Amino acid sequence: MEADERAERGERILDAACELLLAWGYRRVTTDEIARRADVGKGTVYLHWKNKDALLLAVVLRAKAAAHRRQLDRMRADRRCILPSRALRGSLLDFMDDPVLRALYLDDSDILGRLNDIAKKELVELVEASHETLRSQLTTLRAHGLVREDLSVDQQMYVCMATVTGYVQAEVLLPDRAPGAPEERADLLCHTVRTALEPPGDPDPEAVAAAAPVVITRYARLEELSRQEVRRQLRP
Repeated sequence: MEADERAERGERILDAACELLLAWGYRRVTTDEIARRADVGKGTVYLHWKNKDALLLAVVLRAKAAAHRRQLDRMRADRRCILPSRALRGSLLDFMDDPVLRALYLDDSDILGRLNDIAKKELVELVEASHETLRSQLTTLRAHGLVREDLSVDQQMYVCMATVTGYVQAEVLLPDRAPGAPEERADLLCHTVRTALEPPGDPDPEAVAAAAPVVITRYARLEELSRQEVRRQLRP
């Protein structure tokens, strides 16, 4: 019961820190205000995290872990989501739905301040794991005829990353020219990636069924690593 209460209190503190980070930005947020918002003493905050940076970094890591979990859930619910076009469609919707992810991927210094630099250093392993997961995904899909082979895997990785980066930046740079509904913009990303990387026509269900366990296993490892990163910020 004590462990459950500690976990619940930790989530409440994270929720309070997230609200304040988005409302005030890194520089103005204080541990005192987080404690007041979470209805705990300041000392209680330090029972969970050693300092403000560790706590706010946990907010960012929690957002990434939740995005990895949603991606994994989509793949398990519909195995066609292992295809890069559908996987990136889901990632863009997650980005548009989560203000913490938007601040992180857009390098929003007003919100993140120096936390952005801290996150880049702390997330090196997680970013590398994400790249290796994408490489494994594309390699597996190529072996089952679900991704074309007219480009190398490295080139296809670049296409995926550059395309989704362009759509992310367009959310800020082209607000007046973008279709109104987030789902429509995500569908456009899906169409772009499918046209660039995947064979024409509907994917072969047997090929999808054969490739899915390998891809899903890799994404499960990535999701676990992201949760470990959140836990690593906790005070022992």
